[in-house]
Amino acid sequence: MTEDLILANATLVLPNETVTGTVRIVGEAIAEIDTGNRVPAGAIDCEGDYVSPGLVELHTDNLERHIQPRPQVNWPHAAAILAHDAELAGAGITTVFDAMRVGSIPSGARRYGKYARGLSQELWDLREQDALKISHFLHLRAEVCSETLVEELSEFGPEDRVGIVSIMDHTPGQRQFRDMGKLETFLKGKYAMDDDTFFQHVAQLKGLRDRNGALHEVEAVKAARRFGAVLASHDDTTEDQVKVSAGHGIRLAEFPTTVEAARACHENDIQIMMGAPNIIRGGSHSGNVAAHELAQLGYLDILSSDYVPSALLLSAVRLGEIWGDMARGMKTVTLAPARAAGLEERGELRAGARADVIRFRMRAGVPVPSSVWVRGRRVA
Repeated sequence: MTEDLILANATLVLPNETVTGTVRIVGEAIAEIDTGNRVPAGAIDCEGDYVSPGLVELHTDNLERHIQPRPQVNWPHAAAILAHDAELAGAGITTVFDAMRVGSIPSGARRYGKYARGLSQELWDLREQDALKISHFLHLRAEVCSETLVEELSEFGPEDRVGIVSIMDHTPGQRQFRDMGKLETFLKGKYAMDDDTFFQHVAQLKGLRDRNGALHEVEAVKAARRFGAVLASHDDTTEDQVKVSAGHGIRLAEFPTTVEAARACHENDIQIMMGAPNIIRGGSHSGNVAAHELAQLGYLDILSSDYVPSALLLSAVRLGEIWGDMARGMKTVTLAPARAAGLEERGELRAGARADVIRFRMRAGVPVPSSVWVRGRRVA
């Protein structure tokens, strides 16, 4: 028989407020929410700790970091997937959309090959073995400035749990790296490019965009429809780019780089996602708009940990401080991303919802997860 799990005397993070109360979980679902500080027999006394829905992560490169922990080091994929999964669970993330690039460049100054199809199959094999702690979906990052996007998209189908397809365009001189000087510093620092290699790389990418960009953009939109996935834009910078996104039916904008683009997204009912590290650092590492500026303008709906999983919960708390509203800050990492991804059964504490729940407390201004449950089962 399934025993009830009762978390009592907790600060419950509800969609629009925080209250002292109790969550009762039966099996894989939340059975009841109650208010007050009473601790029933057999309940866990949370002693005022926060109890929140599990965090929902829509865009993270963390799996790639585990697969290649150092340049030229290719870590065994199963071990990398399990380490990534455990790290996210420990950070309070109970649902993740693992970002994988589709669209490769097997020739030229900086070559890179395809990997998403094989890696995703290894991920699903582990899921079939019940080896994963949290819930995984795919986020395919469709790079239009590439050689093989159409071929790689064709390798996926509706059965592959592709939840998001984002249209990526890393052509030098626009979007994230309008400042070519910053792009040069970034590439030379990360890949040890010399001057000739850098200029060859830039020329190659611009040529690929000219030859393939329009077709690849169309094919990415078609693929998202075929998968039944949410379509997202990436690094919109101008109002005109947002108009194109809206024309494609995009309702999620990842990391708009200017106030102009964010305002246009807001006016077009496109949800705006910004990076948690941007909140914590106080600005963008690429010199683009600061997330806290968009938050103060009311142009920030969702946060993503991007490349630091532990940043997600911390940034939501910081955002709650900026807004003076913890529930609103936490909503950017729970209910808002869940709904943006079309997940109706998770992201909030309510009777009938999936029992993805975290308990955390504040220490020295930092939220510390102490327990994490996925479908009612403790995973961290």
